[in-house]
Amino acid sequence: MISRDLRGRDITDPDVLRVMGQIRREEFVLQAYESQAYADGPLPIGMGQTISQPYIVALMTQELHLNPDCTVLEIGTGSGYQTAVLSKLVKKVFTIERFGQLSESAQATLGRLGIDNVEFCIDDGSCGWPRQKLDDALERMVKWKPCFDRIIITAAVPKIPEPVVKQLAQGGLIIAPIGTPGVQKLIVAEKKTERITKRFVCDVRFVKLLGEYGFEE
Repeated sequence: MISRDLRGRDITDPDVLRVMGQIRREEFVLQAYESQAYADGPLPIGMGQTISQPYIVALMTQELHLNPDCTVLEIGTGSGYQTAVLSKLVKKVFTIERFGQLSESAQATLGRLGIDNVEFCIDDGSCGWPRQKLDDALERMVKWKPCFDRIIITAAVPKIPEPVVKQLAQGGLIIAPIGTPGVQKLIVAEKKTERITKRFVCDVRFVKLLGEYGFEE
């Protein structure tokens, strides 16, 4: 149902459409909202957070131009729906969530679905992936270096956090909703040598990312 609806809009990537059709959104919503699982709108998931509408999940995924060799950092695990979509398209997903209850619930859901290429972390996502955890997860790299091919921020930020930019590989892409807590612009940023080039995608409205480099509570 979701993939058919998306074809009528500007989602054209066949891999994104395929995966959006495979991932059952009702697995990621609260029981009280199961009847609305396939409505194209955000739904509450607790802790003041929401699961994004299917169109936005598909759009952000498509804009990242993923390939099977990509390593992706997701900031804001939430329900794990976006995480699951990413996991079907790339080699490895590292996902970080501020709220432990949400992270644990998402981990249980992905485990139940047999998804095993995701590394979870409960921490301040505005600071990026914790360095020690990154070293361990990447098999104790001798010299740490920026290593994520793609980064997706699934909550509003006033600007792309500098610690996150530092974890992006050269030539890598970041997608993020940038602006005020009320309304944001969805931006794709590309890292070229020491420059960051940005491209506007559309206007969006996300809950705010809390943290040192995000918004205050």
